Amino acid sequence: MKATEVLNDLKRRFPNEPEYLQAVEEVLSTIEDAYNEHPEFDRYNLIERLCIPDRIFSFRVSWVDDKGKVQNNMGYRIQHNNAIGPYKGGIRFHSSVNQSILKFLAFEQTFKNSLTTLAMGGGKGGSDFSPKGKSDMEIMRFCQAFIAELWRHIGPDTDVPAGDIGVGGREVGFMYGMYKKMARENTGTFTGKGIEFGGSLVRPEATGYGNVYFLLNMLATRNIDIKGKTVAISGSGNVATYTAKKLLSLGAKVVTMSDSNGTIYVPEGISEEQLDYIFKLKNIYRGRIKEFADEYGCEYFDGGRPWSVKCDIAMPSATQNELDGDDAKMLLANGCFAVSEGANMPSTREAVHEFINSKILYAPGKAANAGGVSVSGLEMAQNSQKLVWTAEEVDSKLKRIMSDIHTQCVKYGKNEDGYTNYVKGANVAGFMKVAKAMMGQGIL
Repeated sequence: MKATEVLNDLKRRFPNEPEYLQAVEEVLSTIEDAYNEHPEFDRYNLIERLCIPDRIFSFRVSWVDDKGKVQNNMGYRIQHNNAIGPYKGGIRFHSSVNQSILKFLAFEQTFKNSLTTLAMGGGKGGSDFSPKGKSDMEIMRFCQAFIAELWRHIGPDTDVPAGDIGVGGREVGFMYGMYKKMARENTGTFTGKGIEFGGSLVRPEATGYGNVYFLLNMLATRNIDIKGKTVAISGSGNVATYTAKKLLSLGAKVVTMSDSNGTIYVPEGISEEQLDYIFKLKNIYRGRIKEFADEYGCEYFDGGRPWSVKCDIAMPSATQNELDGDDAKMLLANGCFAVSEGANMPSTREAVHEFINSKILYAPGKAANAGGVSVSGLEMAQNSQKLVWTAEEVDSKLKRIMSDIHTQCVKYGKNEDGYTNYVKGANVAGFMKVAKAMMGQGIL
């Protein structure tokens, strides 16, 4: 395989899907050598089959708003690869959602799920519907209309959706309720459900906690203690807030959080009381992060991102391509020595290039943010066995999974000079498991 030839062909076939092509390029550029060590892969044209999704569902979602007006949105589900288990991946509700973004997320999810060591394939779905500014009843009606179309294509052993941006416990609950009504079964098809109806303890915290656990494994390779370190976090949703919560419990100092409108900067560090305020602001009152600045009188960067502040560690936890090459240079100039991604592909290729060339500790999202889908996999296991594990049991399993992912990254990513390229390590480790599974099952 020549990565450039494969990529050029995909660019010809899918010219208007930049996010998808960016994700594919990042993977192909790092697995080329490992792929070419297995000539049987090329005989089966495995790389093309792995890059192109198994199937894509797209459909119109019509729903009625509180004023009685019929609204229309697009809905999608990308079932990318199920070689190692049922399709598994979140559903995103955001105005930016399109097929390219969901194809990139499903592609990434395939390798991320492979790294967890659990039996899960890769998928992703969503809609250009935005819950922001909608009433609970409007959100319920939309979720029900969305699932009325999708329910035939998902199931506990077929495709198991979860939450993502714009889809939290409320939205998952509405979708799962409609799925049960349509399918006439109660099998735990969704993950991220409420504790009262099959959800797992630690699932809301899992992506943020898992990111910190992966960071701790990276820091340990250089004998660095997290206590007292200054951390810049982007985002203020589920991932960002639980990342901050875990960091505070370990003695780190979190100085930034953000949303799409701007960034707060608290040089002395956000307190537990202030973090509770942010959690309520974003999850209960659906407010903006500027309201925190108004309440506590801290510095606010209107329309700005966190990466200009001085920090030891950066943890981008908002959305894709939120940290570019100039941001990376600024972080490095300010002494940042570790970046661990809580979001999916939040760093551009230029930023990743800067991090790796400078040989700082850099963890890509498919490794560092795999904690969420890992606990989703544990939720699936509890549902199928009709069991409930304690928070301590789930957290212990999460720590072990993140440690195992780190071990795989080091195994495949350690260079001769001793530096670990976690991007290469994660991509090769995730790819090899899926590739061998595909080879074992024939041409499908």
